[in-house]
Amino acid sequence: MCAPGPLRRGVRDWIRRHLIPAGRTTVAVADGRVIGLLAVSRNADCGWIDQLYLLPAWVGRGIGSRLLERAENQLAPPIRLYTFQCNERARRFYERRGFKAIAFGDGSGNEEKSPDILYEWRPGQ
Repeated sequence: MCAPGPLRRGVRDWIRRHLIPAGRTTVAVADGRVIGLLAVSRNADCGWIDQLYLLPAWVGRGIGSRLLERAENQLAPPIRLYTFQCNERARRFYERRGFKAIAFGDGSGNEEKSPDILYEWRPGQ
């Protein structure tokens, strides 16, 4: 699951039909093309980054950092998110920006059945 690749058609359809219409989604656009997205939500305890995705060719250009800053401005701390344990690039990205691993899962709680990490960010960490 950690090898990046093109979005499957079903995932693209879910984004278009469900994620974006639900609101609280920001899309990153370059040259008239969607190159990334951020979806956030809140519950009583914390804010959540539900999705943060960039097309692989756009990684490393500061777009993910700007989307993350947008989430930090929209959500009250603490802010939490999940990523897969095998996604080293995402782990480094979040950890460099102050997110701390607070729980490790075996994958039984996610659709992909891949071991995951729950990260949390608080100002000043």
